[in-house]
Amino acid sequence: MSDFAGKPVLLTFWVSWCPDCQRDLPQKEAFYRTMDKDALGFLTINATGREAAPDDGIRFIEEQKLTFPVLLDEGLKTYEAYGCTCVPSTFIIDADGNIVQRFGDKAAFYEIVEALGPLLSEQEQAESGRE
Repeated sequence: MSDFAGKPVLLTFWVSWCPDCQRDLPQKEAFYRTMDKDALGFLTINATGREAAPDDGIRFIEEQKLTFPVLLDEGLKTYEAYGCTCVPSTFIIDADGNIVQRFGDKAAFYEIVEALGPLLSEQEQAESGRE
């Protein structure tokens, strides 16, 4: 997370076998490919402790040709630290590192994008004020 200091972050926990994740991740891939990476941090975490085999997430990434950043949560340490109870679990984190929104497995992607809007506007205003 220190790589994203000073900017909002979109963070998602997922597993390869989950139908909701299989629906969600391609949408996030399309978003990631077009987003302004200087304005928003984007990170996903494969909850390996919920996979049938530890390398299932890696295999899924390769099969789906996903290019967004993926970390592996060895076991469920990070998943549990964020209080996740389902996958996908998506968090919007503000530029100060505070969780400002949490979305569960049934959230529509447009809801997540709508919630990002105000943070990205604030980020843009802050950056234009520094110029």
